[in-house]
Amino acid sequence: MGSSGFAPWVILKGRIKKLATKMVITSGNEEDKGGQEKESKEETILAMLGIIGTILNLIVIIFVYIYTTL
Repeated sequence: MGSSGFAPWVILKGRIKKLATKMVITSGNEEDKGGQEKESKEETILAMLGIIGTILNLIVIIFVYIYTTL
């Protein structure tokens, strides 16, 4: 414990509360909606690439396992 007598998690909790109060929610306008649609499409493409990459990695692992056990 520090000289203040507070546990470290109490200090961290206070910092999180301060950060939460600084966040501001704004409503999107028409220009922002187009950007959100583009961002959503990009996220979908990246998610699909991630899934495809994972499947390819699994296939490679299976082939390497089979090759090394022969």
